[in-house]
Amino acid sequence: MVSAIIYVTAVLVANLTATWFIPLPVFGQVAVGTFVFGFTFTQRDRMHRHGRKFVYTVIFIAAGLSALLSLAGAVDGRIIVASVIAIILSETADTEVYQRLLAKSWWHRVLSSNAVSIPLDSIFFNLVAFLGVFDVRFLVSLIVGEIVVKFAVGAVTAVWRSKHEDQISSDSASV
Repeated sequence: MVSAIIYVTAVLVANLTATWFIPLPVFGQVAVGTFVFGFTFTQRDRMHRHGRKFVYTVIFIAAGLSALLSLAGAVDGRIIVASVIAIILSETADTEVYQRLLAKSWWHRVLSSNAVSIPLDSIFFNLVAFLGVFDVRFLVSLIVGEIVVKFAVGAVTAVWRSKHEDQISSDSASV
């Protein structure tokens, strides 16, 4: 349950900081929210122990609360539309890849599902949120920077959680 709370919180904070850009060497700019959103991939993967239905419920709660941020005027509607589309597409892809790999190690599941969901999320979010707002060069550097940062944050989080998650998986399999 803690992973679900962290996941939803990270999604909301990422939306609130989606237009706060910081420079990165080599990649140009990246949104502060990208660093926060990188945690969501591993948190969502941790929720799989509660089953597919639970994961989808939490994904839709995060999407719905994101929409409320827009209605409350806290975040531009374009950011929220982009976020909801990216969350539903990338998180669905991630969930389905992860679920098909339940018999594999934690690392295999996380890396395989992230390899699909991180690029999807970065591409769809940035195209919907910023196409026509920023020039194409900036947009491409933003997408590439986000992919790199999300993989890095996701990998660090996965390394930190890997021993614990493999133990939980092997305990679940032996029951």
